[in-house]
Amino acid sequence: MSKMEGDVSGFNIDAPRWDQRTFLGRVKHFFNITDPRTVLVPERELDWAKVMVEKSRTGVVPPGTQVEQLLYAKKLYDSAFHPDTGEKMNVIGRMSFQVPGGMIITGFMLQFYRTMPAVIFWQWVNQSFNALVNYTNRNAASPTSLRQMALSYISATTTAVATAVSMNMLTKKAPPLVGRWVPFAAVAAANCVNIPMMRQQELIEGICVKDRNDNEIGQSRRAAAIGITQVVISRITMAAPGMILLPVLMERLEKLCFMKKVKVLHAPLQVMLSGCFLIFMVPVACGLFPQKCELPVSYLEPELQDTIRAKYRELVPYVYFNKGL
Repeated sequence: MSKMEGDVSGFNIDAPRWDQRTFLGRVKHFFNITDPRTVLVPERELDWAKVMVEKSRTGVVPPGTQVEQLLYAKKLYDSAFHPDTGEKMNVIGRMSFQVPGGMIITGFMLQFYRTMPAVIFWQWVNQSFNALVNYTNRNAASPTSLRQMALSYISATTTAVATAVSMNMLTKKAPPLVGRWVPFAAVAAANCVNIPMMRQQELIEGICVKDRNDNEIGQSRRAAAIGITQVVISRITMAAPGMILLPVLMERLEKLCFMKKVKVLHAPLQVMLSGCFLIFMVPVACGLFPQKCELPVSYLEPELQDTIRAKYRELVPYVYFNKGL
């Protein structure tokens, strides 16, 4: 009997399938849960996955259930349900939608970078998409008000548009390739604004930190700052290869005779190539840092350190928290 067909009585569905302490293990994990094919899975199948995961946690799975089925259920559950609340996430905001959604927006941003109306429109579309993704994948332990969401959205969109417009004007006399890199500069700048603004409540009130056994032991603003910084780095890394290398490739391809004859295909080609980059970069960028961050107690705020040591003495050397995506 193979491993996949073995007894499920001792199977821990919440145990990582791959070692999350290693970069390769995290990449494999995110390749699994950011699989864009899961976006097409029917709602009833997602609901089945949630039921199976919950039953597995209580040790009451239907007779004849195989490990392979539980692993598939966990894949669907992780791709569609929020890790903090267990609620089903909207389709567009899921990380599994990053490839289909991101490839369309990135492809068109890179194609239509010459005219001001196109620059403004596609930066607005991109920031609308990012705002929804950031909200969907936030750390749900820190509620975000409608006012904060609106302020974050307006700030990020304004930053992206202002960066793109100003750099477009500054690079008019620069080589064409430099102009093609303007969308990436705008996206990177907006990510530095959008994510901290969307999650500002975590920076103000702190993020929930737990001990090794998942017991809540306090709120930390420093942990929130670390988690948000890691998410910003991941998002910029996710976009960088496609938005930096693809313009170089298109610059060369567009000089070829046959490409000059089929200009109508330039945009679809950029969309397809953007998708090729994102298929690999989404899990790689998500896997840069552990989802469950480990932080020494000595890095926390002095008052929180005192509280932890007064209650636990030296029994809790590290705290853990969900950094979000």
